[in-house]
Amino acid sequence: SQSANVMSPRELSLRFLPMLCGVTAQMLEEGSTLLRRMEICVAEAEKRNGKNTVNMQETFTVYLVETRPMDAVAEGRNQAPDSLWRRYSEFELLRNYLLVTYPYIVVPPLPEKRAEFVWHKLSADNMDPDFVERRRVGLENFLLRVASHPVLSNDKILHHFLIEEHGWKEVVYETGFQAKADSRLRALSATFRVRNPDKRFMEMKHYSDELQSHTSQLLRARARVADRLYGVYKVHGNYGRVFSEWSAMEKEMGDGLQSAGHHMDAYAASIDDILEEEEHYADQLKEYLFYAEALRAVCRKHELTQFEFEMASQELVSKKQQHEELSTGIVRTFSFKGMTNKLFGQEAPEQREARLKLLEDLIAEGEEDVQEKTVEEHVERAWVDMHRFKEQKDKDLREALINYAVMQISMCKKGIQMWSNAKECFLKM
Repeated sequence: SQSANVMSPRELSLRFLPMLCGVTAQMLEEGSTLLRRMEICVAEAEKRNGKNTVNMQETFTVYLVETRPMDAVAEGRNQAPDSLWRRYSEFELLRNYLLVTYPYIVVPPLPEKRAEFVWHKLSADNMDPDFVERRRVGLENFLLRVASHPVLSNDKILHHFLIEEHGWKEVVYETGFQAKADSRLRALSATFRVRNPDKRFMEMKHYSDELQSHTSQLLRARARVADRLYGVYKVHGNYGRVFSEWSAMEKEMGDGLQSAGHHMDAYAASIDDILEEEEHYADQLKEYLFYAEALRAVCRKHELTQFEFEMASQELVSKKQQHEELSTGIVRTFSFKGMTNKLFGQEAPEQREARLKLLEDLIAEGEEDVQEKTVEEHVERAWVDMHRFKEQKDKDLREALINYAVMQISMCKKGIQMWSNAKECFLKM
């Protein structure tokens, strides 16, 4: 649910659709996405031992990234894929680079580093095989998201990540992206000090907070339901035990009781596979829990860009006012310099000309600075990508929730079938 004064993403996209269409076409013309030219997958995960940066022994997981030209796939050639191993930290480095280099793009999130919102049977250990497998799927999804993006997919660093096993980190660091990263303190300062933030970004920032809150609540509710469901299913195992023990005492009823007990045991055991399958649907929701932060990152970048633009504009106005006052000799505002001139006389003509020349140079630099800090390009590009993200989100969440409902219906039908089978057993006694 949205608060009364906040537009929904649909209303936002409809309101700004005319502006979006032209820029979207321009972005798509930058080149076909990488996913059209290359098949990408994270094929497997492997546990390894080694030494970390402080020379201490550690256990870590690496993931096998495989790529193959789409031409070979289309022509049916059985070409062996190129493959290399990457650690989770390398995926993090790639994403951090993309965040800094493309501040106007909602960069796809990585899967969680450690398990959250889990039901009690699932381990929260990041070395647990089930968790590692789900993270492998999440890392592959991240690469597919990036490789299908009209802008991110054409980045050269992404290509290095996919095909160059050694020397890749050096190439990333050579870009100097870390020096361009905005500090959290600067971003926080801009949030509170910006005077004219774009209302659309404020609304989108509020929406991202709501998206994260509601997705988080949904995941917590799902985890509680899964935990209770696990208990209900496992208690059915008690039926199986009782019926089996009882069958040993009964001659005429024995076969029926024992058969019913087997159905109960099978039903109790089925919950493990059901809830592990359900975790994959939960992971789809978690992706959008983390996407909410990616949305906020774009909004924060806009606030910072707008704040820097306002500061540069304010400085330029101040310099122009000083130049006008020095040229005309009319002081419009109180200044210490103006007071000293009145007390001790005007400065020499040579000094005045030198100051005028300096101010003219500073004004020229200020005008260039203001022009460089213009926010229009960032706003247009950001809105194009937010529109793309909104369409993707609606499609993905609709599909995930429908599949989740279908899975629940299927699970209930299996429960009905189990009790129908037990009923048949009882009727034959």
